[in-house]
Amino acid sequence: MPARLRIAAIATIYYAWSHADAILTKFMKGMSTDEGFFAPEVDLVSIYLDHVLDSDIGVDLAASHDIPIYPSIRQALHAGASALDVDGVLLIGEHGDYPWNERGRHLYPRRYFFEQIAGVFAESGRSVPVFNDKHFSYDFTEAQWMWMRAQELNIPLMAGSCLPLAWRQPWLEHPKGTPVQAAMAVGYGGIEAYGYHTVETLLCMIERRHGGETGVISVQCLEGDEVWRARDQGLWSQELATAACAAIENKPAGPMEEHAKDPAVFLIAHRDGLKSAVLMLNGYIQSWAYAARIGEQIRGSEFFLQPDGPGANFGYLCRNIQQFFHRGIAPYPAARTLLSSGIIDAAMQSRHQSHRCLDTPYLDIAYQSYDALPMRPRAPRPCGASIDRNAPDLLLPWKTASI
Repeated sequence: MPARLRIAAIATIYYAWSHADAILTKFMKGMSTDEGFFAPEVDLVSIYLDHVLDSDIGVDLAASHDIPIYPSIRQALHAGASALDVDGVLLIGEHGDYPWNERGRHLYPRRYFFEQIAGVFAESGRSVPVFNDKHFSYDFTEAQWMWMRAQELNIPLMAGSCLPLAWRQPWLEHPKGTPVQAAMAVGYGGIEAYGYHTVETLLCMIERRHGGETGVISVQCLEGDEVWRARDQGLWSQELATAACAAIENKPAGPMEEHAKDPAVFLIAHRDGLKSAVLMLNGYIQSWAYAARIGEQIRGSEFFLQPDGPGANFGYLCRNIQQFFHRGIAPYPAARTLLSSGIIDAAMQSRHQSHRCLDTPYLDIAYQSYDALPMRPRAPRPCGASIDRNAPDLLLPWKTASI
């Protein structure tokens, strides 16, 4: 039998329900999906934590699995040796005690972490696959630097969140080459952190249109009453918004305008002429959804994430990451994350600059979607092992030592 792959984890912080818990705990205890609970097929052999606060659960959990926590990224990647001695890296740069800048961006040190990871690869003379959780950086210049550095060192990249792996109700997956005429994703939550999720929900669908993704030429963020004025001016489609929200089960009765607190919209113009939008509707919805016009039809689908239980949405993500480590090929294009990093950065810049429309010639990021479907649920809601709270504790990621 070949030796099991050795994986290092580089994380900002590790408390219950943090992204480190949602991902790293599964690489220790197991991965829940509708199809079953799966023991890890790789070994987590080292961890670096940028800071440990009173809420930490990672230190005790790592000790219970005999996984050393190292005081530097370099040492974690060496894993007790004198050079790179792991076969893959989990970069979890979400959550933690970091400031925001004047543009409302949370200054997570993902580029700083990646620069050190790439440095170890360079000095060791070889590179291994790296998974980057969510977008590459709060600043597109830094995200682009990460992308270029990965190309220089031939680092296989996988990136993004679990939204593209959500339960879809009704099931909707555009065949490659679909003639999408207009599209919108709706979401809720913080305008940056959850706005990114909504951008990713949009891109994972429209990248399957005829010609694939071609890049973005402009982005504008509008807020408050300007959102509804933009609709009335035809800058985004009420029909698409209604179709997307119609797929969401849990929402109050009445028009979205009566419930949405501090609405926001990102107006996105693509290089091939497609107009898309991201609509944030806090107070009206607590889920994500998508709708597109294709010919005479408008089709919508909810993107549902499991709110509690064994966290099967991250279970699917972790199973795809694990496959990526084995194959060295991402199940979906990392260029999607580069483009979504640029769109959310441009939206936040537009917001900071009196909501003006920003030209984005630098977002000339063209790519094609996948051919083979990634591992993800096909049921409309979590089912089977995903909701089995009586499964063995060994394989229940949500039953951590400190919960």
